[in-house]
Amino acid sequence: MLLAPAREEGVTSFVPGPGNNTLIAGQLAILDLNPGTLDSMIVRAPVGMLANAEPAQGNGGQDEAGAADVAGATEIGSRGEVLLRMRELFDDTRDYARRKAEYDRGQSRQYIARRSDLEAMIPVLQGKLPLVLTADRASDIEAGIRLTRQYGVKLVIASGAEAWMVAKELAAAKVPVLAGAMNNIPTSFSALGSRQENVALLRQAGVTVALFGNAGGGGEEQFNVRNLRFEAGNAVAYGATWDDALRAVTLSPAEIFGVADRVGSLRPGAEANVVVWSGDPFEFSTKAEAVFVRGKRLVDTSRQDVLTKRYQALPPKYSQP
Repeated sequence: MLLAPAREEGVTSFVPGPGNNTLIAGQLAILDLNPGTLDSMIVRAPVGMLANAEPAQGNGGQDEAGAADVAGATEIGSRGEVLLRMRELFDDTRDYARRKAEYDRGQSRQYIARRSDLEAMIPVLQGKLPLVLTADRASDIEAGIRLTRQYGVKLVIASGAEAWMVAKELAAAKVPVLAGAMNNIPTSFSALGSRQENVALLRQAGVTVALFGNAGGGGEEQFNVRNLRFEAGNAVAYGATWDDALRAVTLSPAEIFGVADRVGSLRPGAEANVVVWSGDPFEFSTKAEAVFVRGKRLVDTSRQDVLTKRYQALPPKYSQP
């Protein structure tokens, strides 16, 4: 992620995640965009466990006990197998949490994951950390709701191209959705029902929504984080209320990841992450006039600023048409 352009466009906090597309990708953290070391940027870690409904195929590693590493799960051949492996992981985590002493003595059964993965999954099974499941297909979202309800796991859906199709089920289960408002063309067979009214329809059903942007793909996503406010503007253009869109890029993500006591709203005791805008923040012509992170005003000079200044003056012997 390019920090200076993001700050210039009013982004003060973000949630980075693992880049791999395996069954359990890894933990999430929330960071402030203040200058300094990584440790000084952390607001809270971990805040969730990222999982994928369609993990990439690959060969898993082996830990000291010979169990397949769930983060590189061996060739997932069907959606049913994805759910089966997730269920196995949940069962193994529960068993491991009860039988750590036996595991240490080598007297437990073989588990699907290594010790470190099982340890990391314990807070998820205890309901202390949400499972953030990347899923687009409506049937995958429904299956995720059923599975996590059975185990008492808190669920958050990420991407959710077809989430609008199961909005009532999501609202009834109180499952939040991390969605974007820019895509209306299916990016895969799992997202055939993609539509730009997704956010509006979810909010109308009572689903908590946070906007995380889906306009880019690949490396450019690191740069386009700065366009988050335009995601919110597009959500309004396709039926969401202005207040819902504002909440989806401020308080709602803070609530979803359990840091609403520190960021996401203007109130006494919060971290004073504040952006002063020249107008409606969702309009293209609006500029962030001042950005404060943890109460300190930050002034950035990004690459585009340097290029703008460089080409403001015409080159020698150049005549303007």
